[in-house]
Amino acid sequence: MEIYRNWFLASRPWSFTMTAISVSVGSALAALDGPFDVLLGLLALLSAVLLHAATNLINDYYDVVNGVDTVKAATAQYRPHPLVEGRLPLEQVRWAAYGLFGLAAAIGIYLTLVCGWVVLGIGLAGLLAGLTYTAPPLKYKYVALGEVSVFLMWGPFMVEGAYFVQRQSLSLQALWVSLPFGVLVALVLLANNIRDIDHDRQRGIRTLAILLGRRMGLQTYLALVVLAYAGILALALAGVLTLWGLIIFISLPLAIKLLRQMTRAIPANADAMTAKLDTAFGLLLVAALILEGVVG
Repeated sequence: MEIYRNWFLASRPWSFTMTAISVSVGSALAALDGPFDVLLGLLALLSAVLLHAATNLINDYYDVVNGVDTVKAATAQYRPHPLVEGRLPLEQVRWAAYGLFGLAAAIGIYLTLVCGWVVLGIGLAGLLAGLTYTAPPLKYKYVALGEVSVFLMWGPFMVEGAYFVQRQSLSLQALWVSLPFGVLVALVLLANNIRDIDHDRQRGIRTLAILLGRRMGLQTYLALVVLAYAGILALALAGVLTLWGLIIFISLPLAIKLLRQMTRAIPANADAMTAKLDTAFGLLLVAALILEGVVG
């Protein structure tokens, strides 16, 4: 039983909430514009979650192999890390990741045949982004491109992809709506990297937080949280979202509490705390779209 628990924890299932929200936002927007195919929606969600799980495994694999994640790393202090703790054979983790990438790709090929070639383009982008995040030859997480990739994948790409699966077209509305949530997901990584500046610098890694410095990195973090909420307000005032979109501001007290915490001291679980805000913000966004469809 312990081995199953270790695999479960290694996949970081708590992070799948963000993927589910991104796909749900795209799917809800598509449902507002026409009929909704439940099977296609579920397949899009399953493919995205499998891709996310594979990325988590391969990312942790190379972070351990490259000496970035150790028992002394902050990440290993506040959450279980089976790879660092030696509970899973590293090579098995690598091959499990490839297997999950393959399953996600198989579903993506089916969706491409049913829905169109745009699905293939978005799927390939996600596959390459996941495979090369910490793996050679790109290892782009280590050259300050991680936040950009996360923003694009969990923002425009995933939301537009879910929308396209239903409507076989892209949507300017989906693009605009994807931006605030994509920003917040990217801030999970930025919070992690601000916390780990000293640790990462010692290992020769260049993250966005290192390039900006602790003070400027924190200022950027704070500004982008404010921008995400301002973006929702702007979208509601512009008519891209209905006034239901303003229910997202129910999560504002959580954001204020987080910002106060971050300005006092960067907590060990800064990324998890940011993810908590993302979840509240994202679920309220999905609820706003559902209310728009049901109530008008």
